Amino acid sequence: MRAIAYSAFGGPDVLSLTDLPEPHRGPDTVVVEVRAASINPVDSYLRGGHLEGLLDTQFPAVPGWDVAGVVVQAGLDTPELRVGDEVFAYARKDTVGAGTLAERVAVPARTAALKPTSLSFVEAAAVPLTGLTALQTLRRAGVGEGHRVLIHGASGGVGTFGVQIARHLGAHVVGTASAANHDYLCDLGAEPIEYGASLVEQASEHAPDGFDAIIDFAGGASLDSAAALLAPTGVVASIADARAATELGGHYVWVRPDADDLRTLATWIDAGHLRVEVARTYPLEQAADAYRDLATGHTRGKIVVTVP
Repeated sequence: MRAIAYSAFGGPDVLSLTDLPEPHRGPDTVVVEVRAASINPVDSYLRGGHLEGLLDTQFPAVPGWDVAGVVVQAGLDTPELRVGDEVFAYARKDTVGAGTLAERVAVPARTAALKPTSLSFVEAAAVPLTGLTALQTLRRAGVGEGHRVLIHGASGGVGTFGVQIARHLGAHVVGTASAANHDYLCDLGAEPIEYGASLVEQASEHAPDGFDAIIDFAGGASLDSAAALLAPTGVVASIADARAATELGGHYVWVRPDADDLRTLATWIDAGHLRVEVARTYPLEQAADAYRDLATGHTRGKIVVTVP
């Protein structure tokens, strides 16, 4: 089986196309023939060894947690999935190693769902990690009908889903982004504001009494203004800054695989409530170039690796 793998921590240069054994099918897993796998910044952190101690790595390690493809083998106890099903998954496991940038991958049934029928495999592969992150973070913050929500990093991969999901839940959304992405945010249904010294002033114009939720998908200094902008009963949630929990009484969110949440996203996508943006695709053998592209930070939408 062809796969992209690395046998030592490092940059994209440690990635190579190699032959590996076929994936092992456990009793509660399915083997998926990979059609597409999207890449995420966390893949690079793991490949660089920056998350050692949090997640163990088994070499040679195949990167990737997002996948869309076809079930070719079903485990002994996977009644929700069968051979021939077109699925998508956030196939994160307890250790890093048997990832999705391969011709086939073993996927725990608890991490997979039938892919949205309205999406191609490439588009479906772009959904799981970012879509789940956005959904679970908004849920933890209690975002709902009539809430005024400030989303930092609103034009990024997670933020794009966050804006759309919050709008679908009935919230009024203000999003931070560079000026070049303001038209894009308007198209998604958010009120755009710029980063910088005037952020508090800009944001306060949209929520004079404070925001019911401040959602941080960007990290850095995003939460520096949270105390000044939060309503008395407001909630902060972040995927990038532990201060959300330790200093602001909110939530630090680490996305979890969840088949039910994937089914929710699929339903909303097929109903036309969420759209998916793919920036570029690369063939499997050019995965290192895909990660170099991702590292530039200049993409809007997901980068997806395709497997013939």
